[in-house]
Amino acid sequence: MRVVVDPDLCEGNRKCELAAPEVFRVGEDELARVLIERPPEELRAKVEQAARLCPRQAIRLFED
Repeated sequence: MRVVVDPDLCEGNRKCELAAPEVFRVGEDELARVLIERPPEELRAKVEQAARLCPRQAIRLFED
């Protein structure tokens, strides 16, 4: 799985960072960053939850 955050949609709500801090970090510019573009399978549930929680649906998950 590959994780992408759309910076045009992200509002920096930090819900992704709270759900999966190993994968997401919100910077000083209030935009989420992906720390691990291809997270290990054991983080899948957290990443999927982060995507569901994003109020702007700025997180995209792609299966390779």
